[in-house]
Amino acid sequence: MPIPESELIINRDGSIYHLNLLPDHISDTIITVGDPERVPLVSQHFDSIETQIHKREFVTHVGYYKGKRLTVISTGMGTDNIDILINELDALVNIDFVTREARPLEERIALRIVRVGTSGALQADIPIGSHLVTEHAVGLDSLMQFYPLVETGLEVEVATGIQQSLDLSYRPYCVRGSDLLREQLGAGMVVGNTLTCPGFYGPQGRVLRLDLRQADLISRFQNYRYQSAEGEFRLTNFEMETAGYYALGRMLGHEVVSLNAIVANRATGEFATNAEATVNDLILKTLDRV
Repeated sequence: MPIPESELIINRDGSIYHLNLLPDHISDTIITVGDPERVPLVSQHFDSIETQIHKREFVTHVGYYKGKRLTVISTGMGTDNIDILINELDALVNIDFVTREARPLEERIALRIVRVGTSGALQADIPIGSHLVTEHAVGLDSLMQFYPLVETGLEVEVATGIQQSLDLSYRPYCVRGSDLLREQLGAGMVVGNTLTCPGFYGPQGRVLRLDLRQADLISRFQNYRYQSAEGEFRLTNFEMETAGYYALGRMLGHEVVSLNAIVANRATGEFATNAEATVNDLILKTLDRV
């Protein structure tokens, strides 16, 4: 059955509503960054750039790196933007824009989506300047209140434990990312479990002029542990998007991984003196591995 115009909004030029992209703009590997100004920091390394598109916070460059066609897109901050990004990327490759119908299961395309972003460490033993690949992501945001995410037993137990530890009125969600991409791209990186927060200040335990409801929020994040057959689960770092990526990627059948440049350490109170270098090193490492 065709998807109504109010649900799948297509611009007059045939592009999808928010991203302003056509299906031809999508390569099989997509690198995403939060900051629109970081897109040219990635594409400056391309051999050639064939397309540049800018709409709202979504800046897209399509080009070639060592002969491989890549799409790099900025997302802005927060899982609300990731909801738009992943759904529209999926629509571009898995919905026929002429018939407005989802492609048959056997024709559906699985994208490889690599988030390259900044993050703050929660544990003192994760140094500033390091790179971290996320194994599991825990979402404190409300995005998965609206989707039928299926979690494993371990994921449910971890999320339930965090709910109890933080004394939350709702259960967070926990999702494992792509093992395939983590092994391909994460060699030599710290392997961690990322906490995705619905804000930068209070939700990440920062105090400027507003006090927190839980003054010990950071220590609760740092001290959470879950013992499983796979070993001890702890929260290693936090940011604002990864859990949304992993959850939507799982439900839509895409391979997704989050690579994090550690530019702050909340346990030691430090911030990187040259965060740009840490990010640029991660960009080059990602390009050479994809």
